[in-house]
Amino acid sequence: MERHEYGWAMVAIAFTLSAISFGMLSSVGVFIKPLQAEFGWSRGSLSFGYSAITLSTAVAGLFWSFIADKYGTRWIVLFGSLTLSIPLLLLSKMETITEFYLYYLLFGAFGHAAVSSPLYANIGLWFKKNVGLALGFTVAGSAFGQGTVPYIAQYLINEYGWSMAYSKLGTAYIITAIPIALLVRDSPSRKLMNSELPPNQNNGKPFPVKPKTAIAWIASAVLFCCIAMSPPILHLVPLLTDSGISSEEAVTIFLCLMITGAFGRIIGGKLSDQIGALNSYFCMSVIQTIVIFTFPHLDNIIIIYLVAMVFGLSFSAVMASFIVCVRMMVPAKLLARGIAVVGMFGWFGMGLGGWQAGYMFDITGNYNWSFGLGSVAGIINLSILASFYFKIKKLNG
Repeated sequence: MERHEYGWAMVAIAFTLSAISFGMLSSVGVFIKPLQAEFGWSRGSLSFGYSAITLSTAVAGLFWSFIADKYGTRWIVLFGSLTLSIPLLLLSKMETITEFYLYYLLFGAFGHAAVSSPLYANIGLWFKKNVGLALGFTVAGSAFGQGTVPYIAQYLINEYGWSMAYSKLGTAYIITAIPIALLVRDSPSRKLMNSELPPNQNNGKPFPVKPKTAIAWIASAVLFCCIAMSPPILHLVPLLTDSGISSEEAVTIFLCLMITGAFGRIIGGKLSDQIGALNSYFCMSVIQTIVIFTFPHLDNIIIIYLVAMVFGLSFSAVMASFIVCVRMMVPAKLLARGIAVVGMFGWFGMGLGGWQAGYMFDITGNYNWSFGLGSVAGIINLSILASFYFKIKKLNG
């Protein structure tokens, strides 16, 4: 019989699978220049490979979450873990930009989407106390993978070229992801959690906003939040190498950003437990919005490292916080779908923000407007969050 203590084992399992899945998402950036040199494709068109993952994840995530709410996550995650490797092996043999988009679309729709949102809902149902902390540790895996996998990918590109790098990563994913996915279990109490009533707040009162309305508010904020955060995630390495920093140093900076981000997600989860998920989301969004604008204007290597780590801390805490928001505002019966809808808007934002950053670079020849527009999106995100906060406050009396 499953014991609730297995919940923390599930956190470790979800951490690892998130690292593997999200790691390839951020690795798109380190392949931009090698593929541009090989095929002559523009940065705007290559950035759309990232968008192909995010958009396909957004749409497919709704399907996988519906299945997860009805039948659980175990077999979905196993299927997704198997599928993660196949597009990488295909990418190693690609010859056209169409293949580039198609294989990343497959990675998102059948791999990444099946591994991400269903796992977060799974973890959320294992815990009644320290929900934010558990989810914070879980999503810390994505930040860890977003730092380490691009670092590994850059090493493989330098040593073997882009084609062999894809091939080796695909093989490694087969070896690591599938055995770990076999350990996935659903919470023993999942089938008992059929209530459609909103969760209680800290004051004991039911959350005053209807679940669908709460999802709409959070999703609209997350759309602009992710438009804001995606330019540094996708384009920081090209930005730094354009300014004369070596590719090795650039991915090391990105690694520091994401390792700091792993701690940021734990902090964001714990902060959500302490001051409330919406408050945590807002506070960390303020820091993220300010920092994004500065990246193209930095020239001191020490300051670049420091700013990158501040961004890693803030954007990661934001991601943990908005997942906890959904967990605390949406009934268990709708949780996977709620996370998937919010995630869908987030993925749309990531895809749009990453693409606009590459497109604005193609137009202007630098990243000033790319990152500046990211900060504008961050301000819109903050405006939506503030409006939602005052709506809740008014309804609570």
